[in-house]
Amino acid sequence: MAAIPSVLITGASTGIGATYADRFARRGHDLVLVARDRQRMEALATRLRQHTGVTIDIIQADLTQTAELALVEARLRDDARIGVLINNAGTALGGSFIEQSTDAVERLVALNTTALLRLASAVAPRFVKAGAGTIVNIGSVVGLAPEFGMTVYGATKAFVLFLSQGLSLELGPKGVYVQAVLPAATRTEIWGRAGADVNAMTGMMEVDELVDAALVGFDRREAVTIPPLPDVDQWNAYEAARQVMLPNTRQEHAAERYRR
Repeated sequence: MAAIPSVLITGASTGIGATYADRFARRGHDLVLVARDRQRMEALATRLRQHTGVTIDIIQADLTQTAELALVEARLRDDARIGVLINNAGTALGGSFIEQSTDAVERLVALNTTALLRLASAVAPRFVKAGAGTIVNIGSVVGLAPEFGMTVYGATKAFVLFLSQGLSLELGPKGVYVQAVLPAATRTEIWGRAGADVNAMTGMMEVDELVDAALVGFDRREAVTIPPLPDVDQWNAYEAARQVMLPNTRQEHAAERYRR
């Protein structure tokens, strides 16, 4: 693996993905940008090449399409220069569960979970063999809170967090760093796709601030980074409570409260 590894970023044409591209280019990393919108990626690549001098490749791909996803998987498996995967591509849906069509929900799950999983699966064996590499999965605080009312979207982001934590436990001892980033509401185009007016919403974090905070966590090698959370002890307490509960789930018999 190169001393300064290349970075492959999905959802790289705009928003969080494009900002990650800017930040890694400024750090001297060559890039592989992946998204559906080639025109936007070309414009971003032109600007970054001029300002930073890094090499940038573009893969136009809809990650919900099996054949196009396979092209990105192959690049991750075969290109030893790529040492960082930013699994950022994702989408959301407006409306309640019963208002969302089954086909739309399936596409949401395909992009937010299946594509992310397949890309991580494609690159992880090579990273383990090299004893180095990084996988960053962009989740959401919604994955912690069914109360936010984004049922399917939140479920996909809960998957991203669980997968990231599991991979961190499994791959971390083998030299692979896995980070889950959990943004809250961030000013990106995802809201427009879900039918919401982002300009009418309050409490929105700007993309630059979100990515810069995520990269502080990246540099600190945090397993879970929650940029909007002011008190890390709240997360630590949440994790500690889960650890206390775990031994009590391994019982031969049902709990007494179910046998009365």
